[in-house]
Amino acid sequence: MLWIMLGVGVLALLVLPGWWVKRVLRRHAGERPDYPGTGGDMARHLLGKLGLDDVTVVSSDAGDHYDPRSRSVRLTPDKLDGKSLTAVVVAAHEVGHAVQHARGEPLFHSRTALAYLAIWMQRLAPAALLITPFLAFYTPSASRLALIIAVGAMLIGTLVHLATLPVEWDASFGKALPLLQDGGYLNEQDMQDARRILLAAALTYVAGSLFSLLNVWQWLRYLRR
Repeated sequence: MLWIMLGVGVLALLVLPGWWVKRVLRRHAGERPDYPGTGGDMARHLLGKLGLDDVTVVSSDAGDHYDPRSRSVRLTPDKLDGKSLTAVVVAAHEVGHAVQHARGEPLFHSRTALAYLAIWMQRLAPAALLITPFLAFYTPSASRLALIIAVGAMLIGTLVHLATLPVEWDASFGKALPLLQDGGYLNEQDMQDARRILLAAALTYVAGSLFSLLNVWQWLRYLRR
């Protein structure tokens, strides 16, 4: 019974954050004719106000994010061209990442460097896992090394997730919220809802972080045998 309760608890931790984030974003995604511009317009306005004229705002099919390599705020079409509270607030959140980059904030740059390293390590990990059984037959020590490399790649991915959480939180509440408040763009009720959307944006990667931690923990247990 205890194991069942623990399993249900872990499943809830993995599923509920993502469900809540999608629910909040969807709830405030309705068109607002009273808004003077779209999410894309808000992003361009804030970037201009902050003097970040070298940062572009473009459409994205890979989710809303800021790309430090091309220095661009990338928004999905519904955010870029939509006049909704979700579109406007998510745009402000992504501009928050552009501010972090422009200011050279250490945590942002550390997360970015780890993310690039994780990409290469994730390419290496499948190959390491693939050759592990063959190495185990001929050279057990080499097999264990290949397994350690694979788990190391997963661990770096976990570190990226953990480093992402404070970066996302700062983009929401350290950058976007003050920008929205100081600009007076939203009425009082919309500002209350905007806080929920900013929280959802900050917690987008929580489920991924928890799953990544669980995955690494399982492999570390295996290596200790």
